[in-house]
Amino acid sequence: MGAAVVTGAASGIGRATCVALASSGHEVIVATYPGDPHDPQLTVDAVTADGGDAHIIEVDVRDSAQVDRLMAEADERCGGIDVVVANAGILRDSPLSDLTDERWDEMLQVDLTGVLRTLRSARPRMNAGGSMIAVSSIAGAVYGWPDHAHYATAKAGMIGLVRSLAVELAPDITVNTVVPGIIETPQSLDPVNSLGPEGLKAIAASIPAGRVGVPEDIAALINFLASTGARYITGQAIVVDGGYTVRLPV
Repeated sequence: MGAAVVTGAASGIGRATCVALASSGHEVIVATYPGDPHDPQLTVDAVTADGGDAHIIEVDVRDSAQVDRLMAEADERCGGIDVVVANAGILRDSPLSDLTDERWDEMLQVDLTGVLRTLRSARPRMNAGGSMIAVSSIAGAVYGWPDHAHYATAKAGMIGLVRSLAVELAPDITVNTVVPGIIETPQSLDPVNSLGPEGLKAIAASIPAGRVGVPEDIAALINFLASTGARYITGQAIVVDGGYTVRLPV
């Protein structure tokens, strides 16, 4: 079995995804930004504790050459790539009055163009029957989010990218988007740029499932989309939110 490359893999959804894919027999490439404050070795430890195999490769998805090196090393190490999960992303609070060109470009370079670079570089090294999965958000994919127009734009744009690639790369490769709802991760726990602990606690009562999601809820779907059981699913944006976006507003 070839590699499963996961970007943004040092924590949260990325870490849980590495563990899930390793449990299915994939050799996991823990792709992480060197400036990430979270320790990617903890992801490796979680994978190996579950009996899997993982390797850390540093990458900045804003740099095409670095992404190319990531995929080349994954290919060489594992004999091809079976799965690529474009999960690397940043989150910054910025009202429109403060949304400079620089802030806009920084967000899209990581959260949208970084996804393009990841999928584009993986494609020539992917084994037939492989899976590409991008991680979006209900912010942009479903809802607007005040003070986060750049983030929501990137996450919405990802869906158009994935739908187009699904048609272009069929039938050899499936390409899908996972759209997380309110998930407790280091990113969402940030009280400055996101909801913070109190915000997550307050919103839990609005979720039909009765709780905020955990990274493993998202990783389970990613693992399925990477499996042979999902071979007829492509070009889809699948929301995982405990029913949050379909509840009747009150």
